[in-house]
Amino acid sequence: MTTLRALLAAGVVVATFGIAVAKLPAPPPLDEKGKAAAEEKKAKDAAAAEAVKAQQAKAEDRVVARYVAEQKAKGKAVTPQMATAAVPDAAAAKATPAAAKSAPGAPPAKK
Repeated sequence: MTTLRALLAAGVVVATFGIAVAKLPAPPPLDEKGKAAAEEKKAKDAAAAEAVKAQQAKAEDRVVARYVAEQKAKGKAVTPQMATAAVPDAAAAKATPAAAKSAPGAPPAKK
């Protein structure tokens, strides 16, 4: 019986919320001042995202340098791999065989 009451109460809450949201008016269109403020906010957000990205890269570099130093102290040779630089190269490598298939004079591909 309590499960039925809980489901009924949840249904009433959902229905009430739906009605309340449906009655909200549409936001007014932006004027020139509002558009300028939105563009300025977008520029600030982009600058903040760049700053965060730079801080992240700096932190990653510190961690890698520390790891390499620790491994050298143990006597192990470590060569850090750049994962982000390898992604575009992999896409170019995948495109190369397709171009070789269509190139005239290219040997036929084995299946």
